[in-house]
Amino acid sequence: MLKEFKEFITGGNVIEFAVAVIMAGAIGLVVTGFVNFIVMPFVGHFTGGMDFKDMKYVLDAATLDAAGKVVSPENAIMYGEWINTIINLLIVGFVMFLIVKAYNKVKKKADEAPAGPTQEELLSQIRDLLAKK
Repeated sequence: MLKEFKEFITGGNVIEFAVAVIMAGAIGLVVTGFVNFIVMPFVGHFTGGMDFKDMKYVLDAATLDAAGKVVSPENAIMYGEWINTIINLLIVGFVMFLIVKAYNKVKKKADEAPAGPTQEELLSQIRDLLAKK
């Protein structure tokens, strides 16, 4: 069983999967940064300076004591953060679509490349050349 596990873990598919997971995490961070630091300020500019991150529906306001210290925190539905998450999803989905589309295009070209002659064709050519001599 240990030998099978070693073969599995060192196999190409597991390594490729691990690289894919790491790359997906990195792409996710890049897209999150792109959305939070570039797209949303741009959208906020055209919506009158609104920051989607701050959009929320307060269910229970925070309660403070006499000294101004928070006794119970605010309970709110943060739908602005959810909007940012949806935008992240759409951008990541679009980037993945472009990557898969490019991969399929390259793969299709590789599949269409003319294959060399089969063994039978090579043997027939050799036979014909030998027959001519």
